Amino acid sequence: MMTTGRAEHHDVRRGELAAFLRSRRERVVPEQVGLPRGRRRRTPGLRREEVAQLSAVGVTWYTWLEQGRDIHVSAQVLDAIARALLLDPNEREHLFTLAGVADPAPGTECATVSDPIRTLLRQLEPIPACVQNSRYDLLAYNRTYGNLLCDLDSLAPQERNCMWLAFTHPGWERGLVDREEVIRAMAAKFRSAMAEHIAEPAWKHMLGRLQEASPEFREIWERHEVMRTTPGRTKRFLNTHVGLLHLDYQIMWLGPRQGPRMITYVPADAESRARLERLQELTLARPVATA
Repeated sequence: MMTTGRAEHHDVRRGELAAFLRSRRERVVPEQVGLPRGRRRRTPGLRREEVAQLSAVGVTWYTWLEQGRDIHVSAQVLDAIARALLLDPNEREHLFTLAGVADPAPGTECATVSDPIRTLLRQLEPIPACVQNSRYDLLAYNRTYGNLLCDLDSLAPQERNCMWLAFTHPGWERGLVDREEVIRAMAAKFRSAMAEHIAEPAWKHMLGRLQEASPEFREIWERHEVMRTTPGRTKRFLNTHVGLLHLDYQIMWLGPRQGPRMITYVPADAESRARLERLQELTLARPVATA
């Protein structure tokens, strides 16, 4: 039988868990997880039934969890809730600690880029370089990469995704010389990586956006092709300002494989290096936007 002290401690933890879940739920807006906002939304953030739907659990059960009731919570359900609420690694760890459950997937990928990595990106110029995750989100990039196929700085943050741009942006369509091969490989790698994130709202949202926006993507996706990350090779890009570039594609992993990675494009010949240097000169000569 649980002693009074232990029972009080248990009650405090359940109450803290309930408050934490409510605060995280109210922070996430429907659009972040691919849900419509609707006209009569009074609740800030997500509704309880929406979190339950995204987590594949019962609405009543999730409501009890937010009310601090004494119910059993499995690691699998906590994992689904953490994904649905878009928790970062620190928040995920806090969730599992409050629930008193061991995390089955500790050390998951973080969507932040450290200052030393950003410094390294700048120092690599004029070599184009970026940091992206397994969903092809661009987490950081240097100025040369930012002007390789389009002006990335002019795009909204949610548009800075390599696969989204490859299928929907005219500049990327023109600039990827071997585009048919590239987009087929990207879709296959995305499918392979998504197997480990199949229930995550952000992944499902990206997939839905691509299927809605690009018939070409839908056709390729229906092939069910899969591919793990391929070794470095030479890629060809047609830059609007300096012409054809032959660049050697290399990956440096920043975490677990299939997680965040730095990608560099080293010139494969003297002419490509000269053209990259010219691209950097043009980039630095551009006027700085003012507020």
